Amino acid sequence: MEDSEMVDGERKLIERKKALYRFLDERFVIRGERYKGQQYSQIYFTRLHHMRNLLRPLVPDWKPHLPVQTVLGLEEGKECIVIGTIYKHMKLKPSILDEYSKERSAVPLVKPHNFMHPDDHLILEDESGRVKLAGNCLVPSTFVTGVVLAVHGKETSDGDFLVLDVLEAGLPLQKAISLGLREDKYVVFISGLSVGSSLFNPLQFQLFVDHITGHLGDENEQNIASQIVHLVIVGNSVEISQGLLGGQTLTSKDQSLLSEPIKELDILLTQLAAALPLDIMPGPNDPANFSLPQQPLNRCLFPGASVYNTFMSCTNPHQFELDDIQFIGTSGQNIHDLDKYSEATEKVEFLERTLRWRHLAPTAPNTLGCYPFTDKEPFLLESCPHVYFTGNQDRFETRVIEGPQKQFTRLICIPRFCETGTAVMLNLKNFECRALSFSTDL
Repeated sequence: MEDSEMVDGERKLIERKKALYRFLDERFVIRGERYKGQQYSQIYFTRLHHMRNLLRPLVPDWKPHLPVQTVLGLEEGKECIVIGTIYKHMKLKPSILDEYSKERSAVPLVKPHNFMHPDDHLILEDESGRVKLAGNCLVPSTFVTGVVLAVHGKETSDGDFLVLDVLEAGLPLQKAISLGLREDKYVVFISGLSVGSSLFNPLQFQLFVDHITGHLGDENEQNIASQIVHLVIVGNSVEISQGLLGGQTLTSKDQSLLSEPIKELDILLTQLAAALPLDIMPGPNDPANFSLPQQPLNRCLFPGASVYNTFMSCTNPHQFELDDIQFIGTSGQNIHDLDKYSEATEKVEFLERTLRWRHLAPTAPNTLGCYPFTDKEPFLLESCPHVYFTGNQDRFETRVIEGPQKQFTRLICIPRFCETGTAVMLNLKNFECRALSFSTDL
């Protein structure tokens, strides 16, 4: 659709720019796979095997004089390298067994958002065994269960492994792109609309819709709107009252309450899909499966928007390309889980860690629900994205990180729109990123 502006009393159409889009969610789609009682251990075996194949070739440049051993092959006092999966022993980690414990009252009260404790320690596991890690090289508050590392050290007389140095997989290789001849094109990210909740402000979101579609602002604003080539809606688009989801028979009034937020969202999405291409990802509050990877929201939920070929219902995580620029992102579950079981000064730091660990969701399946895959591990990062985003965060944060082989990634934390009135705008020409804020306060 074209935006418009007034010239000499006549309406002049402005052509909306376009970008070449490639849909890359195939590895996150669960097709015809049925649960047959398989256990989650296979995910860890696959992860360790894949990551060992990445880390082992890095060892000769890192510590050329040291042998690589298994946990079972450790000898006291002899320096070596071990590649394994971190298990983080956490004193305050919730357990279903705590509910049946006689000493339940002795468990200290903790803040629900974080389960860190000074007595937490790390254990390294491989197929042969496990060993407790000692020393100051690995800070437990930085790491989580599921991360695969190479560690240099030696076994002590206590049977621990004293860590002297650590090697992470680091940023994967990145597809090279040319930025020289690019023109201004924008991608807009919005998250946490929560249509149907008490926080949702219909006027505020309508202002956003009108701005994106070019129906607001002066000539300059409309020109910028015409340069928006894609919109990504990053999870938690609706909020349905938990009281309606108890499995009981619903009255016609309750059925209306259940469907009303989705109908309202469809009306708003139809306006957007008529104007520009958009992707919608499921989030933890949306009507989709709970565990990662979340499957696309059913198109029948959106009878208005799904008529348009610009409307794409996607998985979470979601991966795509625009003009050869690679994007990958989540609706926030992986980052929220890292925030419970580790510490960082900013949420964007968690994004950087997962990139350097080469894994989108290292805490799955330990504390984050995921499908029990047996033949693949879809959350492993095969290539370095140019843009890595996460939704449903408390505030807008962004950072650029660079790798030793000229990798370049823009990290973006997208805030909840229903609380902040803020979306995020990214320029594909130079990767500049800024907040788009909308307010209805007088």
